[in-house]
Amino acid sequence: MQGQGIGEHPLIQHDISRRGLLKFCSAMVSMLALPAGVVPVFAEQLNKALSRRPSVIWLSFQECTGCTESFTRSHAPTIESLIFDYISLDYHHTLQAAAGEAAEAARLEAMERHFGHYLLVVDGSIPVADEGIYSTIAGTTNLQMLQECVAGAAAVFAVGSCAAFGGLPAASPNPTGASGVADLMESGQIETKPLINLPGCPPIPIAISSVLAHYLVFEQFPALDALRRPMSFYGHTVHERCSRYHYYEEQKFAEQFDDEGARQGWCLYKLGCKGPITHNACAVYKWNEGTSFPIESGHPCLGCSEPGFWDKGGFYVNLDQILPPVPPGNETPEAAIEAGQRLYEENCIYCHSADPSQFVTAAEKIPTLLRSETIRSHKRLDFSDDQLDILEKFLGSKK
Repeated sequence: MQGQGIGEHPLIQHDISRRGLLKFCSAMVSMLALPAGVVPVFAEQLNKALSRRPSVIWLSFQECTGCTESFTRSHAPTIESLIFDYISLDYHHTLQAAAGEAAEAARLEAMERHFGHYLLVVDGSIPVADEGIYSTIAGTTNLQMLQECVAGAAAVFAVGSCAAFGGLPAASPNPTGASGVADLMESGQIETKPLINLPGCPPIPIAISSVLAHYLVFEQFPALDALRRPMSFYGHTVHERCSRYHYYEEQKFAEQFDDEGARQGWCLYKLGCKGPITHNACAVYKWNEGTSFPIESGHPCLGCSEPGFWDKGGFYVNLDQILPPVPPGNETPEAAIEAGQRLYEENCIYCHSADPSQFVTAAEKIPTLLRSETIRSHKRLDFSDDQLDILEKFLGSKK
């Protein structure tokens, strides 16, 4: 098929237009914090991926099916597009039609046929106490099944906080010896393979689908932090991008869930919000196709994408009782400009010039226009008032 361009076979075969592919790839590149110039390469490689549809084996261990529920709500791409167009989901307890011996035969066949090339997704923690007897599938312990499947995997995706860090099953006193995939690799109980963690209880759907798309295109993971989480989704705290952040700066806090502050949408810090110590993109991508996220809906962040979040003193315990108080920021003008520059570079340069001074509209006027809604930001970039303040300081410095 040499010489085929974007939009030709196999896109036609899958009834995907060139415009649709480029639109999808632009969204993925933006979400993964990649340079805008990557879009054509991303599209070309994804086009090629359509013809090979790598095998995916999804193992569910000590879990609640919440991660699968989240995965089925992916909308960019949709779950249907993912499993019918981009990957071959050869084993998944909840989504597969087969059961019993037929299901296990499908897993073994996929492992043998695609040895060394299939992608392994794990959700749920793995019990290791008492030789792993606390959870078995077809007479095989979770640990034994994971050992078998990791051996032939090209890469491993630990989806959800249980698979990444142990999650709820690992909460004190952890009677089953629940462990995350990374701990098992580090302890030598399973073979070490390329691993990415996508924690959350559950993770944001688009984090799962976009990271899979990234691997399909580049055959490697995006940039990861020290906990093997993708920086594009976990590089910032929920607090940093929270729509209530300016109330935190103004020291306006809800004291109870039904008080006047709560009705006014004030900061939920005093009600136990763990946003300042939680790395996730909930405030950016939100849930239910960008509709909302817990804090916006009036509930404090639980910190579900961090290790040991079940054992951090209770969901509604004020962080001041757990950590030293977080003082309000007293930024210098230089620090505010730097913060505004980071906000611009992280959210705007995928669609606009890296140099705001080149805008047709004077850069320093843009925050005012955004506030007046004369112009509007993208849906996922509904900047809060404090974010517009620092953006204004940065853009104003670019006269």
